[in-house]
Amino acid sequence: MRLGCIDIGSNTTRLLVADCDGTGLAAVHQERVFTRIGHEVLDHGLVRPAKVAEVVAVVAGQLRTARALGVTEIHAVATEAIRRAANGAELLDAVSAAAGVSVRVLTGEEEARLAFVGVAGTLSAAPAPGQAVGVADVGGGSSELVVGTPPRAIRWWVSVALGSTDLTHALLASDPPSAEQLAAARERVGSELAGLEPPQVALGVAVGGSATSLARIAGERLDAPALRRALELLVCAPAAVIASRHGIDPVRARLLPAGLLVLAGVAELFGTALRVGAGGIREGVLLEAAAR
Repeated sequence: MRLGCIDIGSNTTRLLVADCDGTGLAAVHQERVFTRIGHEVLDHGLVRPAKVAEVVAVVAGQLRTARALGVTEIHAVATEAIRRAANGAELLDAVSAAAGVSVRVLTGEEEARLAFVGVAGTLSAAPAPGQAVGVADVGGGSSELVVGTPPRAIRWWVSVALGSTDLTHALLASDPPSAEQLAAARERVGSELAGLEPPQVALGVAVGGSATSLARIAGERLDAPALRRALELLVCAPAAVIASRHGIDPVRARLLPAGLLVLAGVAELFGTALRVGAGGIREGVLLEAAAR
C-alpha cells in the first residue's frame, strides 16, 4: 500500500511517501521545509500566530503532494517542540482544521521505538541474529537513544535533553562557534550522557537531519577521526560558507556543530562508530501502520 507520513519536528516539517508491505518500504517521494518551531519555542515559549500559519501552509502543501501521488492513508506526527510549546495543542488544532489531518504528538518513548523500527526496516546489512543495534536519533530539541535486536525487540531506550537547536541556542552563539563555546557544549553533552549504561551493541546507526548532513562532510561512517575532521571543517568559516561548500542547507549548517557533538558523545557511549542510516521515525510510522 502507498502511505504517507508528515513529521512536524523541532527544525523541519517533512513528508515521506512510500510503498509499504509491513516488513519493508520503498520511498517514492521525500521533502522537507525548515519551519524551525524549536527556535520559536526557545525564544517565546510558544508558537506565535505567524509561525502557526506557516506550519499550517506547509502541512497543507505536503498533504496535497501526498494525495497527488496516490497515498491511501496519511499519518502525521509531532515531536519535542510541540510537546514543549505552551500552545502546542492550538497549533495542532489549526493544522487539523486547515489541512484536514489529525496530528499525533509522540512521547519520547514512542520516538525511540519508531526510530528503531524505521532503522531496522531499512538496514542494507543487518547484524547477525541476536546481535544488538544501537540507534541515535538526534533532533532539534531532544535525542532518542535505543538499543534492540531487529526487527522490533527493544531492550533499552532513553530520551535525553540534547538537541541541535537547543545546544546551539544555549551555548554556540557565535558563527562559527569559538573554541570556548565548543568546549562548553561538549561538556554539556558529556553531562547529559553521564551515567547512561546501554547494552553492548554490534552496530551503531545515526539518523536525523544532523546525521544525514554530516555524511556529506564526514562520510557514512562517523567514527572519532571522521567526526574530529568534520568539526574542524565546520568551524573554519561561517555557516553560510560551509553550506555553499558542501551543499547543505544554511539553517542546517548553523546547527551542525551541535548535532556533531551530540553524535560524537553517543558514539563514545555506544563504544562504536555510528553508521548513517536510511530510516527513522517516518519510516517507523509507516512500517507500523502497514503491519496493522
